[in-house]
Amino acid sequence: MDREELTEAVEKYRDTVFRIAYGYTGSFEDSEDISQDVFLKLFKSNKRFVDEEHKKAWLIRVAINASKSALRSSWRQKRADMPPESVPYYSDVQDRELFDCVMRLPPKYRAAVYLYYYEDYPVTDVARLMGISRTAVTTRLARAREQLKRTFAKEEMVYER
Repeated sequence: MDREELTEAVEKYRDTVFRIAYGYTGSFEDSEDISQDVFLKLFKSNKRFVDEEHKKAWLIRVAINASKSALRSSWRQKRADMPPESVPYYSDVQDRELFDCVMRLPPKYRAAVYLYYYEDYPVTDVARLMGISRTAVTTRLARAREQLKRTFAKEEMVYER
């Protein structure tokens, strides 16, 4: 892969890779590091992609694997994160608030919700990308929706007071 192809891929997929990493780690700094690692792997790989969708799926899979590795790291477990104000790339306040609520979900739900709702992958593709069964994805999505409903119901009660 040459620099021009890499630059194009970074511009096109950096937000997706970052958000997936953030969905797993909940850390702005770790997500930046993971994003850099993912694109470095792309640059170093001799992989030929069938089409853009294949490249995107490969990047997502690598981001998921790198995020899981980061979570297992002993270095990560020994340090404390300072949470950022908000994840970048959402200028609309409502979109940002919803995304922040999604990011507060337990880690196993975050990636499924992000891939399904934000990247528009069908359940079958989400299952393949995450390495879990289709049933597990639908269960995680249903549980995540329930948690989000409860979160929004609590917030509405606070605003009504």
